[in-house]
Amino acid sequence: MQKNKIYIFILLVALSVSSCGEYQKALNKGTSEEQYQMAVKMYDAQKYSKAIPLFEKITPSYKGKPQMERIQYMIAQAHFNTKQYSLAAYYFDKFVKNYPKSSKTEEAAYLSAYSYYLASPIYSLDQKDTKEAITALQNFIYKFPDSDKVPDANKNIKELTYKLEKKSFEIAKQYYHTQDYVAAMVAFDNLLSDYLGTSFKEEAVYLKFKSAYNLGANSIVSKKEERINEAIKVHQRFERNFPNSKYLEETKKLISDLNNELNAITVIKTQN
Repeated sequence: MQKNKIYIFILLVALSVSSCGEYQKALNKGTSEEQYQMAVKMYDAQKYSKAIPLFEKITPSYKGKPQMERIQYMIAQAHFNTKQYSLAAYYFDKFVKNYPKSSKTEEAAYLSAYSYYLASPIYSLDQKDTKEAITALQNFIYKFPDSDKVPDANKNIKELTYKLEKKSFEIAKQYYHTQDYVAAMVAFDNLLSDYLGTSFKEEAVYLKFKSAYNLGANSIVSKKEERINEAIKVHQRFERNFPNSKYLEETKKLISDLNNELNAITVIKTQN
């Protein structure tokens, strides 16, 4: 029994070495046909990282030939399966443009958009890829409105949009916490105008009011009245939109303070 196990192990090692030798020979010295056959063999065996350099080598030789459609699709799929999503998106896009009538065009278009989605980073990083992903998914829905992938595409768009909302909200909050209240108010306004249905709306309007309150309460005399009135307007909007907000008890006390300051300003004006 032990001898059989040793024999099997030696046989597997020998086959592995032989296979590696065949692969290297095809990659480095093989004809285009031999490289094509080896690329397909590696692809079918799910050895995508080995298939990719072979496909890249033979691409110039097969340009314009019938096999090129299959090669381009497998290159894109191989990059997708090795989690090189930016490259996968590029190659799927290329396939769609080169073979618009292919039976795989719809699938490639979705995988291109989905690759952009998978390449999207966490919200705290630059969101250029996230915006590209949303555009790609929207284009897919526009081109293939009857596709069974449309619900998935819409779900992905919603998730990516939330990521952009969170990025925008966190930037505004950062301004608030660093007491840059003017920048905070502008940033909260940008969030609320860019994403009308944002789930951050209540907290965003609340923090915009707090920014306006701090700006008014600590303002120089010449700008105090104007800024207090602005804070009151923000609070009116907040109270109107969120009559049951957990923040109202706090904000009403702050509004009372601002009204007292306004009354004091009025008294001073009257005396003068």
